[in-house]
Amino acid sequence: MLISIITWTWVTIGLLLIFLVLLHSPKGDGMGGLAASGSSMFSSASSAEATLNKATWTCLFLFLSLAIILSAGWLK
Repeated sequence: MLISIITWTWVTIGLLLIFLVLLHSPKGDGMGGLAASGSSMFSSASSAEATLNKATWTCLFLFLSLAIILSAGWLK
């Protein structure tokens, strides 16, 4: 029962992580942007972007932690 709950939580966090990554704005223009404007690459993030970054890193940590717990077989 516990493994089932943790597995569904892991799947849900994985889907949320995909959604959060897709919400991020593109950082540059690809390879062409490197030569054109190098200074725009290092601009500071807005408050919404910083919050989105924190949420993404938190979901990533939870996703990887649950993946390790489920794959190690500690919950038999």
